[in-house]
Amino acid sequence: MPVPVEVLRRVPLLSKVDDAELAQLAPRFVERVYDRGTPVVSRGSSGAGFFIIAEGEATVDIAGGGSTVARLGPGDCFGEIALIDGGKRSRDITATTNVRAWGISRDQFRAYVKGHPDIAWSLLEVLASRLRATEVATPKPVPRQRRHWVPRRRRQRA
Repeated sequence: MPVPVEVLRRVPLLSKVDDAELAQLAPRFVERVYDRGTPVVSRGSSGAGFFIIAEGEATVDIAGGGSTVARLGPGDCFGEIALIDGGKRSRDITATTNVRAWGISRDQFRAYVKGHPDIAWSLLEVLASRLRATEVATPKPVPRQRRHWVPRRRRQRA
């Protein structure tokens, strides 16, 4: 069963793609199931795909049993950056309940985008707006005051 177009429409990365192209992309997604307590992705593993959660919940944790930084549920997605650059995963994601998700591999997505260049442009627009938002939200470092060396005056002896 392919991912419904309405679900793809809500994915921020695909928000500017028209419904006809989303309908062509939908069958490339594969349904995946994860049992409660099992890892969905692990930090450091290859970023081979992008996922949208259909049912269930998962936590995003700092590797090594660290603290939870986010909770994911139906409609949430992850792996969009790895989908584009193929980089390694930056966090552990673990199913806290039984999870059903739709996933697409980087290779499947790339092949589709090559045949549909308008999608590539839409993705660039979304990523550029994210980058701008991050720049605005990131506090700028306070410039360090430079000390200027001023020679001391020598006291003259009387």
